[in-house]
Amino acid sequence: MTDITWVWWGWNIVYDLRVMLQYEFVRNAFEAGTVIAILAGVVSYLVVLRRSSFAAHALGHVGFSGAAGAVLFGVAPIYGLLLFTTTSGSGIALLGQKASHRDVEIGTVLAFMLGLGLLFLSFYNGFATEAYSILFGSIVGISNSQVVFTVETSLAVLAVLAVVYRQLLFASLDEEVAEAKGMHTLVLGVIFMLALAVAISIAVTIIGVLLIFALTVTPAAIAIRLSRRPLVAVLISVLVALFATWAGIFIAFYEVEPTSFFIVTIVFVLYVIVRILPFLPRTKSRRAVEGHGQGA
Repeated sequence: MTDITWVWWGWNIVYDLRVMLQYEFVRNAFEAGTVIAILAGVVSYLVVLRRSSFAAHALGHVGFSGAAGAVLFGVAPIYGLLLFTTTSGSGIALLGQKASHRDVEIGTVLAFMLGLGLLFLSFYNGFATEAYSILFGSIVGISNSQVVFTVETSLAVLAVLAVVYRQLLFASLDEEVAEAKGMHTLVLGVIFMLALAVAISIAVTIIGVLLIFALTVTPAAIAIRLSRRPLVAVLISVLVALFATWAGIFIAFYEVEPTSFFIVTIVFVLYVIVRILPFLPRTKSRRAVEGHGQGA
């Protein structure tokens, strides 16, 4: 990127985008980032609804162990990520009886997988650059083949979620009632954990393992505060993830800081704004809006 560091962005966003899109790695970043943001936004809502934030955190760290193992055996890190996260996600779902009471199972699986990651790194004689890059993400380094893989995998997960969405939503809201109605909550739990595992595996290419909360939890945390309707909340969650990803890539192109920093910062600022707004003094315009909303 040394040949483009002289370019500065201005107020003409259309021109700035035209300059950016001349470069293939930027186009790849936008393409992969878009599909990942959509998937993360959808999965994020289910993560918050099912109170599975710790699971998302754990699977991110488990993914690092998988990446380290893949590097040790000369395989692309993404395959190690997918193997470890899907295996661990399935194990967590099968071991835990209830979605909201799996902390012990998650902690146990996480400790074991982190131990494996340390073992893999100790066996590796070289410098595991690819594995360590997973910690903070590197979306500007995505190749054309990785974009295709990301799009195909994300679309497959979204298709599965679309099929089981109603049942999964109902089971997430009230698991006991869902069981009483004869729903296969264990199967739904496994499907959700697999979807979460895949979403995390491909999302780390943008923001990395250590910052995974930015796309798998925070967008839905913002959306739930803005709407109680599930479909509207999912849409808001997706839009937040898309905005943060696009804006992060745009700003990072013209600045020296990493893309993941801007994505995380944007999501965090939006969350703070949503949290602060209810405590701001009620102006006349705000009272009018609230009164109109109540009257509707």
